Amino acid sequence: MSLTGDKPRSAFGRGLEVFGENTLAVAGVAVIVVMVVFCFAGPLLYHGNTTVVNFGDETLPPGAAHPLGTDANGQDVLARLMTSGQISLEVGIAAAVLSTVIGVLWGSVAGYFGGALDALMMRVVDAALSIPVLFLALVLVTMVTPTEPVLILVIALTSWLTVSRLVRGEALTLRTREYVQAMKVMGGGSMRAVLRHIAPNAIGTIMVTLSFQVANAIGLVVALSYLGLGIRPPEEDWGAMLSNGVTYVSDGYWWLIIPAGFCIVIVITAFIWIGEGLRDAVEVRLQRR
Repeated sequence: MSLTGDKPRSAFGRGLEVFGENTLAVAGVAVIVVMVVFCFAGPLLYHGNTTVVNFGDETLPPGAAHPLGTDANGQDVLARLMTSGQISLEVGIAAAVLSTVIGVLWGSVAGYFGGALDALMMRVVDAALSIPVLFLALVLVTMVTPTEPVLILVIALTSWLTVSRLVRGEALTLRTREYVQAMKVMGGGSMRAVLRHIAPNAIGTIMVTLSFQVANAIGLVVALSYLGLGIRPPEEDWGAMLSNGVTYVSDGYWWLIIPAGFCIVIVITAFIWIGEGLRDAVEVRLQRR
């Protein structure tokens, strides 16, 4: 208890305070909120051509009618930026969540049981980590038609490995805690230990990892689309917009490159800032625990 008689702050409260003191982390949250509103609420307010090919409006520069100009098909770049952002964010966030769930379950089981099972499961992870993620994703995408659900699954299946290693380390520590041992003495099963005690108590590590996973997933979506292996037209994400715009870079059509590139950079950077802020908050939480 403090000398002033104030109630001591909880570990969660202290962690939240540390996160709020991180200017970049707070800015990252603000950026993500703005981008989500821009991509999902923007099309309700701004109605631009995103589907009809109109060569009469081909590559028009930014102006009153088209704030960010038009592309090679005469479609409004601002409107395309919104709809493409929906796909980029949906695929990136969904893939990151799925990969985190897979990694948490794999790492929790390996760390809790230990022994030969742990060794076998981690050798699988080590073998998969030896293959570059982008190369593995390219192989998987070329085997199937890259729709939005397929991209989510492919990215998740190539991104859960690092998560599993981090959670395994937490599980090795948590399985020796008194509350886990007490649960086992009272007849609790291994699955209950993993789902009710190991995974929830590693939530700090999971949250930090998830934020970085979103940044990595969006980057991977962009890379696949830039290489022509993303969502098939007429739909596209920011990577496809950037790829299409690069072909006109020598013509000076900057509005076909800079808006999509800016959105990619600012969103990935924002999630990295959030991850760093969460990491600082979790470190304080662990110290208090």
